[in-house]
Amino acid sequence: MFGAVIHAPGDVRYEQRPDPEIVEPTDAVVRTVAACVCGSDLWRYRGLAPVPRPVPIGHEFCGVVEAVGDAVTVVKPGDFVVGGFNPSDNVCPVCRKGATANCINGDHYAGCQAEKIRVPQAEGTLVATPGMPDDDLIPSLLALSDVMCTGWHAAVSAGVGPDTTVAVVGDGAVGLCAVLAAVQLGAPTVIAMSRHESRQQLAREFGATHVVAERDDAGIAAVRELTNGIGADCVLECVGTEQARLQATGCVRDGGNIGMVGLPHGDLPMIDLFWRNVGVKGGPAHCRTYLPDLMEKVLARTINPGLVFDLELPLAEIGEAYAAMDERRAIKSLVRP
Repeated sequence: MFGAVIHAPGDVRYEQRPDPEIVEPTDAVVRTVAACVCGSDLWRYRGLAPVPRPVPIGHEFCGVVEAVGDAVTVVKPGDFVVGGFNPSDNVCPVCRKGATANCINGDHYAGCQAEKIRVPQAEGTLVATPGMPDDDLIPSLLALSDVMCTGWHAAVSAGVGPDTTVAVVGDGAVGLCAVLAAVQLGAPTVIAMSRHESRQQLAREFGATHVVAERDDAGIAAVRELTNGIGADCVLECVGTEQARLQATGCVRDGGNIGMVGLPHGDLPMIDLFWRNVGVKGGPAHCRTYLPDLMEKVLARTINPGLVFDLELPLAEIGEAYAAMDERRAIKSLVRP
């Protein structure tokens, strides 16, 4: 089979790789229908995270089950499935608390930007659709493997609800999905922070009530002006840079909450947050916990997170899929084998 391999910053190649096989009885092999490039993949692509040797890359997928191990009973060959980016058994004591991202027996994929994928802990990771979904739903189902669950996690972590004002820091796919999540959770005021017109338009389509284009002190002042001068009840930090984290801490009101899901590359002013009684919660999304509900919403066409994919390419053009996102020519790149 063929798949993506990152060799060095700026160097992702479409290469032949060994076909995946069942190794453990808890494994499944999935034929990829669609995969995509994640903003977190760009940390390595941009040289901000190390690439010590060539390695398969990617952690988002949906597809059709080809084979299962003896311990897998919840899915079978022929099922269309989505799996979260963080495989989990869904039965360990931590998973039973809903924290599936922190599964005691959690595992990783060996690169999902590929024609086929070995899924470890398949029994607890994969969720099947009732029959083969319509092709136009594939992007939204793919979004459930990471970005929609991650945006949802930001909103849940920050305590978004019907009586909350929300500001979203970050206008990538996760930030836009966080806007959608906040709207679905009933927030009457949702402020998207974005300087890019196409992303502003999508944020509004997802239900954002306001858009703030400014950053740093000017952006903080704009959010405060929209929130009775005190800042947002809930701020969803969906980038991970130190600048984004400082933006989030400036936009949240005293006594408010920050939902933090951006891959962290900066510190937080903890002493300031302590005295301001600001709560901070977040981390990798508990995809398996959120998947059934979000899948139901997608299949009912209640939400359409697949709109974050504004570029679709063959898997063979994976290098361009990365370059387009890196150069902000695309919000998020979808690839099909």
